[in-house]
Amino acid sequence: MEIGWDDFQKVELRVGRIVSAREFPEAQKPAYVLEVDFGPELGVRKSSAQITDLYSLDDLQDKLVVAVVNFPKKQIGPLMSECLVTGFYNHDGHVALCVPDSEVPLGTRLL
Repeated sequence: MEIGWDDFQKVELRVGRIVSAREFPEAQKPAYVLEVDFGPELGVRKSSAQITDLYSLDDLQDKLVVAVVNFPKKQIGPLMSECLVTGFYNHDGHVALCVPDSEVPLGTRLL
């Protein structure tokens, strides 16, 4: 299905830095709770991420990620998720994060 440029422009994909990652034992599937800093305009937002197969908590500290920041908040167990960190399923069905390959300012929007 094709979409128009105007539809794509509605999705705010922005770069953030993981400032905190912790286990999320209340999740139905293994997951982490991430706190992602999107800079002064958007601040820090929380997200649940099912990325435990490929990443340890130490791997995630200070990692740049790409997230959708304009979805409505979503209750996931006891967590109110405030953004959707993006990734791709690999050949084993594990999620690999979508990340910039070099340093960019926090909050930068994908265009």
